[in-house]
Amino acid sequence: MDAKTRILQAAATLLSESPEADISTRAVCEAAGVGAPALYRQFGDKEGLLTAVVDYGFEQYLAGKRAAQPSADPVQDLRDGWDNHVAFAVDNPNYYRLMYSPGLSAPPGAAAEAHGLLVAVLERCAAAGRLRISPQLAAQMVMSANAGVALSLVSRPAIYTDQGFSRLVRDAVIASITVDEAPADGGTAPGTAAGAPGVPVTATTLSAQLRDAPPAVLTSAETALLQQWLTSLAGAPSGA
Repeated sequence: MDAKTRILQAAATLLSESPEADISTRAVCEAAGVGAPALYRQFGDKEGLLTAVVDYGFEQYLAGKRAAQPSADPVQDLRDGWDNHVAFAVDNPNYYRLMYSPGLSAPPGAAAEAHGLLVAVLERCAAAGRLRISPQLAAQMVMSANAGVALSLVSRPAIYTDQGFSRLVRDAVIASITVDEAPADGGTAPGTAAGAPGVPVTATTLSAQLRDAPPAVLTSAETALLQQWLTSLAGAPSGA
């Protein structure tokens, strides 16, 4: 095992066992059997080490999300993703608090990848005609709420004693960004107005479908312009 891997494994173990969710470089070096120069040569400084440890700890969680097979219902996949996110935080509180720590000047790569995987699910929702707003805006809403719930559970367990509140927040957030699936008989979905869906929903759906299968009759410049218009329409008020 090379020095970098030994350092990461030692730091990960110490972090998971730390009551303060922190580690010292000295303790890491002792546990890994390396000198301080080796640690700083690999990671630059303590912040670089902590960022790498977060990515290392989140790898198993992200690997599971990458390998997950999409179901026929992207909105259910969105719910499942929320629940898995919270479960990982509760099982790995020190990793989770560190990932969202304001003390890290640059966000770990794991945070960016988790956000990208969420956007991909929301793009599937949009392509299925289930999203009210753009996937990018929806991802910001879902991730901020999901992370807020998870951080509340791991940082204030004495206050947030019932994990059931996570499902309540989840359902409220998802209901605010999605529309009901149209019935198979072509009728009106429960909770939606009769007739065609609103402009934002239609624009969001068409934008996602164009992204998946650009029409051959349009040039790349025309497709880009159309996407720009659709993005504007997707953010228009519901009465537009």
